[in-house]
Amino acid sequence: MKLVAVGLLTLLVLLQYRLWFGDGSVREVAQLQTQISAQEEQNAKLRERNRTLAAEVQDLKKGTTAIEERARTDLGMVGKSETFYQVVSPENAPPAAEPSAPTQTPP
Repeated sequence: MKLVAVGLLTLLVLLQYRLWFGDGSVREVAQLQTQISAQEEQNAKLRERNRTLAAEVQDLKKGTTAIEERARTDLGMVGKSETFYQVVSPENAPPAAEPSAPTQTPP
């Protein structure tokens, strides 16, 4: 009877070792679940990015407004009936020249 109990106890220890430290252990499963959730999050972001890019491609293929917007923002182009205004903020403006003292001419 003692021999059977020792054998069962040894078997239990071996199975517990495989459960906690072997291939497919609880720790490994938890790590894989964390990796899966991170990958699913990244996939969702990339799916949204792909959807946005596909919509932009459709706009560029079918409409002129997207092309005009790209020309304005990326290339700095202005339409024929438009007037270009450049606003310079005071901190970016060049310093004003100070008037110099009048020079005296010798008599």
